[in-house]
Amino acid sequence: MKGLSLALGWLVALAVLGLVVNRYIPVLSAWHALVGNESRVCRIKGNISTGGERIYHVPGQRYYGATRIDVLKGERWFCSEAEARAAGWRRALK
Repeated sequence: MKGLSLALGWLVALAVLGLVVNRYIPVLSAWHALVGNESRVCRIKGNISTGGERIYHVPGQRYYGATRIDVLKGERWFCSEAEARAAGWRRALK
């Protein structure tokens, strides 16, 4: 009985660890994309609209400052417009 309890405890611990890791891997990915290495800073914001459209914003555009990136929803940072377009995103109109 004690062995079964210990095994179940390990299973629960591993399940919780899996949930934590799966939740934060996109965050770590975004951090890496943002700072990557010291010479490469990615400032283009890839945002997903409420309608599901993938739009990127570059510094200086009207809504750039107000745009927030939620990597858990699939939003991301890009290092160039070419990279964003190649990934299937379009430039914001304003």
